[in-house]
Amino acid sequence: MSNDVSNISSNLANTSSGMSFLSPTNTAVQAKAITLYAQKSTHFDALLQDTISLLQKAITEYGPVVQASSLGAEDMVLTHIAQNNGIAIPVFVLETGRLHAETLDLLEKTKAQLGDLLTVYSPQADDVQTYIQTHGLDAIYESIELRKACCQIRKLEPLERALAGKKTWLTGLRREQSGARSVVPFIDESEVNSTGRVKINPLAAWSWGDIWHYIQTHQVNYNVLHDQFFPSIGCEPCTRAVTLGEDPRSGRWWWEDASLKECGLHAKTPS
Repeated sequence: MSNDVSNISSNLANTSSGMSFLSPTNTAVQAKAITLYAQKSTHFDALLQDTISLLQKAITEYGPVVQASSLGAEDMVLTHIAQNNGIAIPVFVLETGRLHAETLDLLEKTKAQLGDLLTVYSPQADDVQTYIQTHGLDAIYESIELRKACCQIRKLEPLERALAGKKTWLTGLRREQSGARSVVPFIDESEVNSTGRVKINPLAAWSWGDIWHYIQTHQVNYNVLHDQFFPSIGCEPCTRAVTLGEDPRSGRWWWEDASLKECGLHAKTPS
């Protein structure tokens, strides 16, 4: 198992260094995400207006509300739409302690832009230290149980603190992101009985091209890892680049079963 973990860590170092070995050509590596992806849908203008209306509805009918941001392209777009239309929605980021340097750089820029509207939550230091001492820093590669235990400490526990006292949270989930998300609703009330909260997904119907068209049009800051074929960006050890045409979330926890790529933040509990 230790050799397997070593190999996975070595591959990760190769993918996160800037020149991804998974990128299809050297020319493609040099292309910006905007150049590759920005192409709006024929109904983009209507999508944007629907998104603005849903954000306004969230404030007036579902408050108190907060946006969960991974600082991915979708979340940066959602934050910008709200701010650009005078909709003051607080935002939180989970700083897991294992984010890419590029993500941390974007976090600093976002702090400067949002000021007091942004709150950063980190895992409990004692829990992280206990996990590392018991299992090792890279135990996530050894079993799905240990990977999920890491997610619980670094993401799910801080998430509960971030959502405390909130009736509604906003996410950047889109139906196009994966098969598991293909039926994401705009307003998800399926967990009201279990958590007391509603989840609103204003960008559910947006395409990847729509996201990048908006970024291009409004010059929205984005994670430069998107320029290196990282469509979905999480913790550094759990994220690799993908090839063009590959499932956007295939680079997350790539050593596991591809049928469900979730850390638990958006996973549905089987009924």
